[in-house]
Amino acid sequence: MSSNGHSNEFALGFFIFGLNCVRCLVMLNIFPIPGLPEIKPGDDLAELIFQSCKTTQIEILDGDVLVVTQKIVSKAEDRLVEIDPEIGHKPLVEEESVRILRRRGELIISETKHGFVCANAGIDLSNVEQGQAALLPVDSDKSARRIRDALSHRYSLDVAVIISDTFGRPWRRGVTDVAIGSAGLLPVVDLRGTTDALGRELQVTEVAVADELASAAELVMGKSTGVPVAILRGVDPEWFGDGSVRDDLLRKPNEDLFR
Repeated sequence: MSSNGHSNEFALGFFIFGLNCVRCLVMLNIFPIPGLPEIKPGDDLAELIFQSCKTTQIEILDGDVLVVTQKIVSKAEDRLVEIDPEIGHKPLVEEESVRILRRRGELIISETKHGFVCANAGIDLSNVEQGQAALLPVDSDKSARRIRDALSHRYSLDVAVIISDTFGRPWRRGVTDVAIGSAGLLPVVDLRGTTDALGRELQVTEVAVADELASAAELVMGKSTGVPVAILRGVDPEWFGDGSVRDDLLRKPNEDLFR
């Protein structure tokens, strides 16, 4: 319970598919972490997150997954740039892109230098000062590792970290949060070669668990509530390990049917 008497925990039950069938019913608890100050360039995110958890009496435990929004990472890493309101951010989108896929009105779908295919090169104008834009972190996997390593070295915590951002999806309305960086977590769980509940061998199933966890965390963080961090507790220990979004989640060009 939070200090005001209201529960700040969101519980989600779901099935995890194992080697032969449904292994177990997992209860995933999601805790929003409010109270972080306005982030400035050079701020120590790991320390601010840890202190906010202490203030809200939400303890970080070994085996937790911390989901941190891209916006505060970009602010801490000084990825804010000035834009001319008369011109807008279109020139910046082209500068941050390696390939333009589609244009329609003010919308540009492009591939970023990181390899993400998204709207407007991931450049964000929300929750920043007028006349500014937030660029994506230079390397979100490294950003996640810095936070994870700091919590490990200072407080002996063994956690995973996901950097999340909001993306659209092809052929579907609406947006959802996805992982753009991770540390201490296998972004994809490969179920190929295992069997389903009826004994059939799975041929192509790879589960993007980092994206699923980022999306689940967004349910308690929201878009305008000022909650940029959430803790997920109860994640399958087999999902922890060495991996990165860039190496494991992004599809290689030769595997992409639309290139």
